Amino acid sequence: MAGYAIIKLGGKQYVVREGEKLLVDRLDVAENKTFQPDVLFEGGDGKAELSPKGKHVTAKVLGHVQGEKIRIGKYRRRTGYRRHTGHRSKLTQIEIESIGPKRSTAKKEETAEKPKRTRSATTSSRKRTTKTKENS
Repeated sequence: MAGYAIIKLGGKQYVVREGEKLLVDRLDVAENKTFQPDVLFEGGDGKAELSPKGKHVTAKVLGHVQGEKIRIGKYRRRTGYRRHTGHRSKLTQIEIESIGPKRSTAKKEETAEKPKRTRSATTSSRKRTTKTKENS
């Protein structure tokens, strides 16, 4: 188990630990689905790796929310110029489930062991003819 990791999401970098919940810019991942963001750095426990190979961070999308309302006002003195606008950011709440080595590919090996399908008796018994100058 690693102490912390730096991940990249939506052009921003976040320092994360296992079990941590954070708000990030809206992601195109459905709720309650897991995904693996890019890992830039892994550290802690006296070790540090830059661009670690064979390591990953697993995150789960808890929900899509809106941020707090932000109000913006413009004012110029003595001219009667006043403008008001604002917005609410679209955010995704995620939870970091695990930081560590990639899991083994046991499932991939099981699927590779299945025998390949062979041609059925009807397709192999058909005669294949090729056109030659004599047949034309």
